[in-house]
Order: sequence, then structure tokens, then C-alpha cells
Amino acid sequence: MLAAPAAALLVVRLTGLDAGTPLAMPMALFPCSTVLGVLVLGVMITVPALRSRWAVGVVAALVAVHVTLLAPRFLPDSRHVPSQPVELRVATLNTDGGGADPRAVVELVRTERIDVLAVEQMPSRGVDMLDKAGLGALMPYQELHPEYDSSIYSRHPLSHGGTTRIDTAWPQTTAEVAVGGRRVRFVAVHTYYPLGDAQRWTRDMTALASMARRGGPDTVFLGDFNASLDHTPMRRLLAAGLTDTHAELGHGWAPTWPAGHALVPPLIQLDHVLHGPGLVGTSVSEHTVPGTDHRAVVAVLALLPTEGRSVVPDETPPAHVDRVGVRSGDGLPGDPLLVAPADGGRLEGRAALDVESAARHVQVSDGMH
Repeated sequence: MLAAPAAALLVVRLTGLDAGTPLAMPMALFPCSTVLGVLVLGVMITVPALRSRWAVGVVAALVAVHVTLLAPRFLPDSRHVPSQPVELRVATLNTDGGGADPRAVVELVRTERIDVLAVEQMPSRGVDMLDKAGLGALMPYQELHPEYDSSIYSRHPLSHGGTTRIDTAWPQTTAEVAVGGRRVRFVAVHTYYPLGDAQRWTRDMTALASMARRGGPDTVFLGDFNASLDHTPMRRLLAAGLTDTHAELGHGWAPTWPAGHALVPPLIQLDHVLHGPGLVGTSVSEHTVPGTDHRAVVAVLALLPTEGRSVVPDETPPAHVDRVGVRSGDGLPGDPLLVAPADGGRLEGRAALDVESAARHVQVSDGMH
């Protein structure tokens, strides 16, 4: 009976029944059910009264399948990293509605030498607090969308910034960074949560997978996916051409939620750094930030050789985004934010933002703090 949860979750895992259903919630605990299965097997073997050959064989087979499914994420990939590669140090943090300690966030960026930071659940109040704490001095290039959910901060100039037009609960913030003669596209991800609406969450993940298939090799999706590697929608997203940095490096157990609770340790990894085949992860770590129930994820990504692919100049015009979504220094002063359309075609002005009205109330920055 104690092995029943492990057996039930294995059936859900193998059949994909968690996609769009409430079964997505228990599926997040699939690794924990594996541990439970191992413990049950150990007890059955050591206690003579429970040492039924048939029962031991069934539980052993159950554990073996679990381990087979989980093992790859604990085995680092053998991808070659060139010597002295061009690297990007990236991080993601769900601020829990702006509750994350802004000074701790700034200290994390400083000590980890972060190049690009994605923040989720960051309202305008949180943006102001980060600015007062000094984040702008470290990361002067910003694509801020507190009116939706996520924002991107960068040490390097940003271009082609804006929000997505895909079938997600709210737009996802996106921008590009020119480095090493290439443009790396970042998408700050925060999906709906399956407890609230499992079908909405699945549609969010499906839309991200469609976007990933068109994203090219130099793409990074980072943020709070409200999904573990065992969820069917997450596996479909990875199958669209992305690699999870934790699994790539053999860090198979890296829970990021819930954090900051004295009695309950982090049990589930909801926060991820996923990248396209043009990059490779060289390190990844998790960091507790006071004030939020998510741990930050910091990853170092190296650019792989282009092998004949075209490159772009590094001389990207400085771009800075102010808090209401008007950009300067990337085109004409006061250009409206550009939106990455769902079909991957030409970028357009975001109709949802009244740029003219915003411009009357906000002085456009010159690209530096």
C-alpha cells in the first residue's frame, strides 16, 4: 500500500495524464515518490514478515522504472566546451509580488557577476525598490513590464525588446543581447499555475514550445515555469529544442520552491534556465533570497562555435527601457516597445500600450542611469 503513490504517479508520468488536468499537482512530487518506493523496498527486504517474493519483485520493478526515468538528469552531458568561451552569466528570480529583499537581489547580482537577470511577479513597487537599492547602476539596460509580470535587466545593451504575442495567460518579456558576434534572445518566463487552471497552464507551456521551435539556437528561456522536469508540458517544451541547464550538468535534484519556510524545505524545482543548441551550460546554482518563496537560479552559459552560421556585429546601439515601456537609443528617440509576434515575423509596435500618452508623462532616458 505504501508503494501505491509511486505506482500511481508512474502511470501518470508514462501516459502524460498530467497535461491539462489536476494530476499536474501530484506529478511535481514524482522524485519524492521514487524515494518513497526505495524506502518501502528496503523495509520489505529487511523485515522477514514482509519479505514476499512476489511483492518484493513488484516494488523492485516499480523502483527500477522510476530510477530509469530520473537517472538521465543526474548524469552530466558530454558536450564539448571550447577553451576560453564567450560566456553569459544569467539568473532568474520570482520575487513573489515584489517581496524579495531588493538589497539581497542587488548583492546576488554583484557577487555572482550576473549579465542578464529575469525577474517574475515584479510589480511597479518592486521595480522602484530595486532601483533605489542600486540595481540600475549594475544593470543599466532594462526591459521592464511590471504591468504584465516579468522584466529583464542587463549589463549589456538590449535590442528587439518587448513582449510576446502568444497564447499565454499574460505576455512574456523578451529582449536580445549582442555578445561574441551573436545575438542571444532572452525570454523571461512566468506561466499560469496548474492549481489555478491546469488547462491554462498547459496552453502556456504549449505556446512556449511553439515559440521555442522558431527561436533559433541562441535562445534562453528562463523563469518560473510552474513545472518540473517530470511534467508532460515541460518535456514537450524541452523536445522543442531546449536544454535544461540543471539536467545538462547532472544537477538532478535542485528544488527551488517553497523557500523561506522554517518547517518545509524546498521540494520542487519550478524555476529553470533552458537554452537552445547554440549554447551550453558550464555551471548552475540556486540561491535563497529573503522575502520570496522561490530560490534564485544562476547559470553560466557558453556560446558554442557557430560552424558557419552568420554572426551579427557587437556594436548594438545602447538601449534602455524606462518603467512605462518607452525605449530610447534603439532607433528613434521615444520608439514604442517592439513586440515579438507569434509568427516570428517583423516586429511591431505594441498596440496595448498608449505610447503617446506615456511619453507625455515620462521623460525618455538617454540609455544610462
